[in-house]
Amino acid sequence: MRFSIAFWHTFRGTGGDPFGAPTKLWPWEDGTDSLAMAKRRMRANFEFLDKLGVELWCFHDRDIAPEGKTIAESNANLDEVVALAKELQGTKIHPLWGTAQLFMHPRFMHGAATSSELAVYAYSAAQVKKAIEVTHYLGGENYVFWGGREGYQTLLNTDMERELNHLATFLHAAVGHKKKIGFNGTLLIEPKPQEPTKHQYDWDAATAANFLRKYGLIDEFKLNIECNHATLSGHSCHHELETARINGLLGNVDANSGDPQIGWDTDQFLMDISEATLVMLSIIKNGGIAPGGFNFDAKLRRESTDVEDLFIAHIAGMDTLARGLRNAAKLIEDGSLTELIRKRYQSFDTELGALVEAGKADFETLEKKAMEWGEPKVPSAKQELAEMIFQSAL
Repeated sequence: MRFSIAFWHTFRGTGGDPFGAPTKLWPWEDGTDSLAMAKRRMRANFEFLDKLGVELWCFHDRDIAPEGKTIAESNANLDEVVALAKELQGTKIHPLWGTAQLFMHPRFMHGAATSSELAVYAYSAAQVKKAIEVTHYLGGENYVFWGGREGYQTLLNTDMERELNHLATFLHAAVGHKKKIGFNGTLLIEPKPQEPTKHQYDWDAATAANFLRKYGLIDEFKLNIECNHATLSGHSCHHELETARINGLLGNVDANSGDPQIGWDTDQFLMDISEATLVMLSIIKNGGIAPGGFNFDAKLRRESTDVEDLFIAHIAGMDTLARGLRNAAKLIEDGSLTELIRKRYQSFDTELGALVEAGKADFETLEKKAMEWGEPKVPSAKQELAEMIFQSAL
């Protein structure tokens, strides 16, 4: 259970939303975005990690250090804060992953790697170059690309093919730089369908997998699946995990959840035992996800304003996934669900079925069998029984 703390929600979250002002001002905050404040946040981060007993953390470059007036100034600020983080990490703590924040500044209004402006593309490359180097320096095990604005609002003014080609070229360059500096971490793409753009190019796991195959990147990347993003794409988290898994792309999980009554990315802590059990079934089938892990990309509710709430939320999130793991193990050890699935597909466990699955049964052979057998007798799928078995494990 490789748990990780998300710096941006935990130490930069304010409780603000599109309809209301911030509700949180933590005791260590002074209301500025100075270097001194950045260092104080970093010390709070490591005190929090120590008290929770968690040894992994995740960050965006602009979350941990203030942006300067130039790239050089931003890099210098980042270096100063990263030096402190390196000192505070000691020998046990290190990042699960790092990333570059390429969506908040006005320069990214048309995207970063998919921007219509070459100067923005170059700026983004410089920022990602530095973020990969910093992640490597801190001992990070992965590096994430989240295309917050890599998409479009309307195709009427968008050359989608050109933008996708630019994105692929950008990612190839990132692979090249990773290898050049000797960073052995996994590169991850985090699918999200929309918000803030109308359509983002990494809509879901299947879309991302198709993109990686088309552009020859399938062996260089895995996917960071966020449960709340699955909800936004019209899928379940279990579906996205399974899609990533069967494509050999499951690399990491952003452990959160959304609210089905709210149509945006609410980033709530995962508290649903049923969903956690389904998540852990996929993780077990995948053989684990190391060097990935479970990053709590989740934030306190706007109305939760005590420092104590930070601890309660993360502890509950860890306990929920741990209970999910125990439930998944119970289901597997019991074997009833596995047997139900086996029986459902047992017609393929025959000589002809083996030929079909090996791609060796042509249409003439199948036509002959169909005429010999006559009208198929289709058995029950036993969905209610499957649901009963699953619920009994909870």
